[in-house]
Amino acid sequence: MRVEELNEWIEREGRWEFSRSGGPGGQNVNKVSTRTTLRLPIERLPLPEHQRQTVRERLANRVTNDGELVIHASQTRSQHANRRLAHNRAVTLLLSALTPGRRRIATRPTRTAVERRIQQKRRRAQRKQDRRPPEP
Repeated sequence: MRVEELNEWIEREGRWEFSRSGGPGGQNVNKVSTRTTLRLPIERLPLPEHQRQTVRERLANRVTNDGELVIHASQTRSQHANRRLAHNRAVTLLLSALTPGRRRIATRPTRTAVERRIQQKRRRAQRKQDRRPPEP
């Protein structure tokens, strides 16, 4: 999915909510609703079903029981800037959820390698034992 398509979909399907924000801002905090909440319906993502399922699984802790991806932004004192932050975060989250993960590199040694190492240890131990003086 291209970023432009994703941006258009977020603007078309996203539901914006605004509320009063905490943190710095003086009296502004008590009067102006700058905290932005973006709600995106995952079921209406313009993607094939298997990709939608991948997004649901990877972002499970951010998706509600109703199937909405919820993103909050309250970093700035401006509603417009918070809205932009939430939008950018949504794009980043969705694109990262769609990016396939790296394949795990096997780190456990093979059985042959383990057996070879043990045989070398036995040979080394035997060699050291052969150097000892004989017991009376």
